[in-house]
Amino acid sequence: MVGPFGLGLLIPDYPWVGYLTIEDRARVNLFAELGVIFLLFTIGLEVSLAQLWSLRRYVLGLGGLQFLLSAIAIAGVIAAAGHGTGAAIVLGACLAMSSTAVVLQVLEEQGRAGTPLGRVAVSVLLFQDLMVAPVLFVTEAFGRGGEGAALALALVLALLQAVAVVGIIFGAGHYVLRPLLRFAARTGSRDLIMAITLLIVVGTAVATGMAGLSTGLGAFLAGLLLGETEYRHQIEVDLEPFKGLLLGFFFIAVGMTIDARAVWAHVSLVVFAVTGLLLLKAVVLFAASRTVALPLAIAGEAAILMSQAGEFAFVVIGLASTMKLLPGELAQLALAVVGLSMVATPLLAVVARHVGARLQQADHRVKVPDGEIAEARDHVIIGGFGRVGQTIGRVLAAENVPFVVLDADAALVAGHRKAGSTVYFGDASRAELLERAGAKRARAFVVTVNSALAAERMIVAIKKLRPDAPVFARAVDPEHAAALVRLGAVEVIPEAVEASLQLAARVLEGLGLPEDAVVHRVSRIREDELGRLVGPS
Repeated sequence: MVGPFGLGLLIPDYPWVGYLTIEDRARVNLFAELGVIFLLFTIGLEVSLAQLWSLRRYVLGLGGLQFLLSAIAIAGVIAAAGHGTGAAIVLGACLAMSSTAVVLQVLEEQGRAGTPLGRVAVSVLLFQDLMVAPVLFVTEAFGRGGEGAALALALVLALLQAVAVVGIIFGAGHYVLRPLLRFAARTGSRDLIMAITLLIVVGTAVATGMAGLSTGLGAFLAGLLLGETEYRHQIEVDLEPFKGLLLGFFFIAVGMTIDARAVWAHVSLVVFAVTGLLLLKAVVLFAASRTVALPLAIAGEAAILMSQAGEFAFVVIGLASTMKLLPGELAQLALAVVGLSMVATPLLAVVARHVGARLQQADHRVKVPDGEIAEARDHVIIGGFGRVGQTIGRVLAAENVPFVVLDADAALVAGHRKAGSTVYFGDASRAELLERAGAKRARAFVVTVNSALAAERMIVAIKKLRPDAPVFARAVDPEHAAALVRLGAVEVIPEAVEASLQLAARVLEGLGLPEDAVVHRVSRIREDELGRLVGPS
């Protein structure tokens, strides 16, 4: 509405409308790019180097296979439609990429960035970001009339440049970043830490941008490096409001690219192209996911969620149009397809989650709770079977208390079922799955899932089924614990607080204090901490 193709079309007849519109989309592009940069930076904060290394099979295998097959398939369709080889290859390469900003934002809102689906999405999107430089080089080479050996050489040089830039950033981060942050921390100035953080984020983004790579890749690497420091959580909290605000500009900028007149003039072709693109990319990504042995549910959900085109396509199509590689009408139609496919992503996310749930049941039908479990009574339902859930399970088993476990990690479920445990596959925050686990007759519920949002959703689902049920929960910190108490948990143990109390008890014992005095002191402090969660009565 506020862009050049919205109210801006009325300016020739009503000049005063110019005060209500943004005629030049480039004015918001900088803010839009900053929003994507900070989104990727916060994602990088949550991913450790060890996790990234563990994902290398997905980054290189799944990411590479998806990009190559999608690019070839899309280029083949465009060439078959009668367009030149250069235009087909360039459009195939840029449309093979998905929208990093939109996909990660959807996963963040769903609280699933750290789930297996989130890790797969980050892996594929990370490889696509690494392909930014090669695609730009190929576009420029075609635009200048290059072919054959020249194109191959340009592609190899672009890949080497990408690897070199990533290596330099990691080296600089190790030898410069940590000492810089420690210096800022010694001053005691929170503002200085934030200023240095912003310098690092923008600096790495600019460095990768100047090298022909995605600026988002640089921001992701900066987050990855800062995520290994002790300042990670403080930085995350301070940047959260800015990320949301700036990301809003990104979505405004996407809306400004869609010329409703061009869409309407070729509405049948545009709808057909958008539908075809989504279907083709979904099929390719699903096949590639199954090739690397991803579970059926994750493969299906990831395929649909990442079937849209990405924001980088705007850059490539603009460059190709400037270099006369794409005719004006084809470029405008391509921009409309990209924009509309991105706009459709929230709907795709709903469809993807529904399809994933159906495939999950098909893929793990022997691992989901059956009718016999649904009729169980006087048992305990545990949501999440990580180290905390497993400890609770051992304690209950030692006391002959029956329990049923729900966990969304298929590999973990398979391993524990082989050992004879009553562990079932599924999302413990889904009411229908809780019912199948016998929630109507359970004695108590224990929430130990890793994700704070998933823990909150699980308590909400339990309280809808059983408002009177006792819910015991593990929390990450006191703030999270307070939120769980407000949702209805009767007992919440903040992990950080309990670990601190246990360590304090060992310290007092080591200092020679009597055991009774230590127990009394720690108990008093524990009561004070838990009392703060409930608040004044």
